[in-house]
Amino acid sequence: QVQLVESGGGLVQAGGSLRLSCAPSGTIFSIKAMGWYRQAPGKQRELVAKITTGGSTNYADSVKGRFTISRDNAKNTVYLQMNSLKPEDTAVYLCNYEATFYPYKYWGQGTQVTVSS
Repeated sequence: QVQLVESGGGLVQAGGSLRLSCAPSGTIFSIKAMGWYRQAPGKQRELVAKITTGGSTNYADSVKGRFTISRDNAKNTVYLQMNSLKPEDTAVYLCNYEATFYPYKYWGQGTQVTVSS
């Protein structure tokens, strides 16, 4: 089964930047949307940003103005540019693809982002 592979996480100081990437290990047909979620220890998974095939985006209020989601349609790759990082952004970041056909949703394994104060 096709898997999503994230990269770009790491340790950064507050105020710094990171760029996450996510690409599928194989072909996924009819992708409707791509997104990034995050999960911090002891907290529920939350949507960070999402982009549709039409290019519409939405962001969590906590990251608006600091994070930017983008996609490369030719490569079926999604990116998350994270600027002005804060310690509260520390979490495992997971990418998610929504597709028209089964299994409809794909998840990556996650990449750790740690922001030190």
